[in-house]
Amino acid sequence: MNPCRAGQTTLRGNTMKTPVHINNVAVLASCQALYNSGRTLTFLSAVLSGANMLGDDQRLATLPITMMIIGMASGTIPAAQLMHKIGRKWGFFLGSMIGTLGSFICVVGLLVDNFFLFNLGMFVYGLYSAAAQQYRFAATDVAPENFKAKAISLVIAAGVVGAFVGPWTTGLTKDLLIGAEFAGAFCALSAFTLAAGLIILWVDIPLKTEQKGSDTGRPLLLILTQPTAVVAIISATFSYVIMNLLMVATPLAMRIGYQHLFFDTQLVLMLHVVGMFAPGFFTGNLINRFGTINIVLAGTLLQIIAICVALSGTGVTFFWVSLLLLGIGWNFSFTAGTRLLTQVHTPAEQGKVQGTNDFIVFTGMAISSIFSGTLYHFFGWQWVNMAAIPMALLIIASAVWLIFVKRTNNPSTIT
Repeated sequence: MNPCRAGQTTLRGNTMKTPVHINNVAVLASCQALYNSGRTLTFLSAVLSGANMLGDDQRLATLPITMMIIGMASGTIPAAQLMHKIGRKWGFFLGSMIGTLGSFICVVGLLVDNFFLFNLGMFVYGLYSAAAQQYRFAATDVAPENFKAKAISLVIAAGVVGAFVGPWTTGLTKDLLIGAEFAGAFCALSAFTLAAGLIILWVDIPLKTEQKGSDTGRPLLLILTQPTAVVAIISATFSYVIMNLLMVATPLAMRIGYQHLFFDTQLVLMLHVVGMFAPGFFTGNLINRFGTINIVLAGTLLQIIAICVALSGTGVTFFWVSLLLLGIGWNFSFTAGTRLLTQVHTPAEQGKVQGTNDFIVFTGMAISSIFSGTLYHFFGWQWVNMAAIPMALLIIASAVWLIFVKRTNNPSTIT
């Protein structure tokens, strides 16, 4: 029995958090911190590794990130369905072991200077990433209603650790293996994934009775065509696509385009990841206070401001401010979108709805990552930013539409 069960308190009206809830959030937050440390490491190392391998033709420099995201998109629905059948703990554990294998393949690819093998490793690592996307959903599985938004935001907030550990580890290990820049960093990545697999064994989320039956709930299309579900998916998908489009191109723009120092590139990505995850310590409270839709709108406006800053100059300071605001905006919109999605499904429908949502999100990310490198190669950094503006306007339009829909149906439910 998990030791955290000792002293478990009784829920009063499903509003009181217990030691089990606190333990689960702590375990999931630790795994999220390790995952985001590895994620920051890969976004910094994989793009520059691709650039090293390809030489002057940088059109496919972002392909390793694209392969990772394709792996994520490919694995989202299987990961969600697997956890639906065998539970969160063993689904996460299996995902972590797959991530360790993918990291090792990346190391081999770099050592033998094989671009195909390196991309294969990134794809396999992406399968682990698909499972890791469920950390935020797992935090709400047994949480009382008034703790759900905070549980999501706290797990996401733990990713702020990655803002420091990821870039610092990259700088420390990138030249560890002589003759293969960044191979040492991917050795560190395998350590992160292995540690996450061991820590997750302490999570205590029982397989729900609703999961054990044959009832799978309403048809998926019926669930996803609800106005709230539509806006949840749009806000989560396009806030992530905007962030990914700019973040993937940043190392190329800074190091290759504008010849900024590697240290400055590290620092910019560090500030960006801080912006992505530090607000998670209070985003849940903001959602509870101001409403989910308002936080979606606030996050999108911050992303638009970030784009305007990026278009204003190419000095290091402009990158600092832009990427920091971009991260904060993503946090607001993505966390709120995640919270919206939890409002449209029952426990029996959870696996297929969350898996489909993540599949849509990461398919969009895969397209944006390869598009980012190609757009940067042919048109430059300015056009990468301008390409994100229509997507931000779409999020705003969808959120305003949902406000009108809810006001028409029930004025008291605009949250």
